Amino acid sequence: CLSKIAGFDALDGLAENEEFLPHKTTIKKKELHFTDFEGKTSFGMSIFNLSNAIMGSGILGLAFAMSNTGIVLFIILLVSIAILSAYSIHLLLRSAGIVGIRAYEQLGSHAFGNPGKVLAACIITVHNIGAMSSYLFIVKSELPLVIQAFLGEHANTGEWFMNGNYLIIIVSAVIIFPLALMKRLGYLGYTSGFSLSCMVFFLISVSQKDATKSSSLGYIQKIQHPLIHRQLTEVLPIYTELRNATKKRMQTVANISILAMFVMYLLTALFGYLTFYSGVESELLHTYVRVDPLDVLILCVRLAVLVAVILTVPVVLFPIRRAVLQILFYDKPFHWARHIGIAFALVFLVNVLVIFVPSMKDIFGLIGATSAPSLIFILPGIFYIRIVPEEQEPLKSRPKIQAACFTILGFIFMVMSLSFIIIDWATGQPIKGGH
Repeated sequence: CLSKIAGFDALDGLAENEEFLPHKTTIKKKELHFTDFEGKTSFGMSIFNLSNAIMGSGILGLAFAMSNTGIVLFIILLVSIAILSAYSIHLLLRSAGIVGIRAYEQLGSHAFGNPGKVLAACIITVHNIGAMSSYLFIVKSELPLVIQAFLGEHANTGEWFMNGNYLIIIVSAVIIFPLALMKRLGYLGYTSGFSLSCMVFFLISVSQKDATKSSSLGYIQKIQHPLIHRQLTEVLPIYTELRNATKKRMQTVANISILAMFVMYLLTALFGYLTFYSGVESELLHTYVRVDPLDVLILCVRLAVLVAVILTVPVVLFPIRRAVLQILFYDKPFHWARHIGIAFALVFLVNVLVIFVPSMKDIFGLIGATSAPSLIFILPGIFYIRIVPEEQEPLKSRPKIQAACFTILGFIFMVMSLSFIIIDWATGQPIKGGH
């Protein structure tokens, strides 16, 4: 059990009388546990949003990771990642419970004053802009190929609807931007649920493909390293909007989401690896495409994955807007013009980066190597040590020593990731075991 191993609240929060899906009820007036916001998002919708954020596009590279590590080591690493992720969430929730505010930036403020607030906001902004860009890069490269395959064409005919730049502008204007205008993150629970359904379809399809197709594939010459992208920046915004929010309830949301994604990650990697073994590519669907480019099922799966990726972008945008509001408009009441303006600016910026600065993909890889360990390991550990009073937990107490070790682990991961990236750039050859 994740909660028993890491020492935080277990899944017994399910015993609390919380409906899974939203419904109309008579709301009783009750004292708030927090001073910042009264959440209205149901337990189930919160799970959908967090699961969708955790899932990411890295799931497509897990079979390739398993082909390089082996099944046993892969499972050990995946279990370790799940435990560390859940523990990170525990530290954030504990810190938020102490100060009574569930904003990552405000935790930084309570820990280090205004510099801590600005640092947390900047890291969240850069990290999530990188995530949004990576998702749109996938749409830019994959959607034209899917359209081409559906039309039965073997090459890009040059039509406007096969131009990736035009397609991401259309997708951003028609799908991403309208969803980003939702007032609350909880409203995206429905699209997150649909996004997860698309990935379940992907998993089922992968499990059903004939393993004998692997015979036509050889070993992969160039090794690339998949990144399991985890959007833990979503935890506190989801916590803020959770109805009847308590630490136990939110930890339960996190544990269920992590467990669900653990199962999906493991099964996807296992089925993909057992189908192609050493012949699996760094992007699993490309392996199937090489076998049969016009396979109808694979085309549908590729489209489903693209839909899932597109619907994740608005969820990733919310923490960026919240960071901007915390820095520039703190204590200002909600205003639609500000809400819409920030969303438009972010979507426009990401489109410009993806269309005109393709090299930003590599730059964001470098930034991600520093921002991800900071958000997942370093800041939660430091916040916990600084925010939890010494009267409750002395500096030499076991919980704070664990938090300190967790922070040190984050610095180690950061140095390792940066080292692999620098070696990769210097040699021009991807390094096995990289980030």
